[in-house]
Parts: sequence; structure tokens; C-alpha cells
Amino acid sequence: MADSITNVQVQWQEDNVFLGENEAGGQAYLGGDHIRPMQMILVSLAGCSGVDVVNILKKKRVNFSNLQIKVSGKRADTHPKVYTDIHVIYFIQGEDIKEKEVAQAIELSEEKYCSVSAMLKSTATIHSEYKILAPSENIV
Repeated sequence: MADSITNVQVQWQEDNVFLGENEAGGQAYLGGDHIRPMQMILVSLAGCSGVDVVNILKKKRVNFSNLQIKVSGKRADTHPKVYTDIHVIYFIQGEDIKEKEVAQAIELSEEKYCSVSAMLKSTATIHSEYKILAPSENIV
């Protein structure tokens, strides 16, 4: 059951900047010119879902070369100003990628596996879409 408890810490650096660190030594600066805490939630959503989508597509033997996820969030006007509406766009590059496989991978992530998505759904509506691109196409 040790896996059910997560420990992190933050250390104040200066002004409104903190350095977050996990038990393995992974670090992230928050605040100031760095990613703000509420932005980190959107980064966490993209990262959580991205890991799921990559793993699912690999299991399906989908020939993809790149995955980029862009997320935008609208916050409530009143405090605590939680996210109320989130839009996620998955850009996937590769050869002969079938839309059905991408759609299934995203749905499984968002509905079953991604714990960040599950938590955010209590306050926000999450809309997602995907774009399949050839390896030579630029992500907009």
C-alpha cells in the first residue's frame, strides 16, 4: 500500500517562487516567471493523459513518431477561481494512423486511467479533440 501515498515538498526560493521536489529528486519551479501552480494543473493533465495515450497506442502497435498536447483552461471569476472549462487538443504524428485507435486511446485515458482528469471533472467540463498529422506536417 506504500504506493497509495505520495510525498512532495516545496521550498520557498524568493518572491513568489517555490521549488517543488518529489522523493525521487524530480524538481519543478513554480511561480514568478516559471509555471504558476494553476498552470501546473493543466500541465499535469496533459502529462497524465499523454502517458496513457502513448502506452495505449504502443500496445496497439500504432506507428506514431510524436505526440504533443495543448491545453487551455477557463477559470471561475470568483475565488478560489477553479477551472470550469478545459480544452485539450492532441496532435499526433505518424504513418497510417487510424482515427479509431487514437479516439479510443484518448477516451480510455480521459474516462478510465488519468487520475488528474478524474479529479478535474468535479469542477470543470473537459472537451478534447485530436489531429492526426503526417510526420512532415508542422504542429500549429
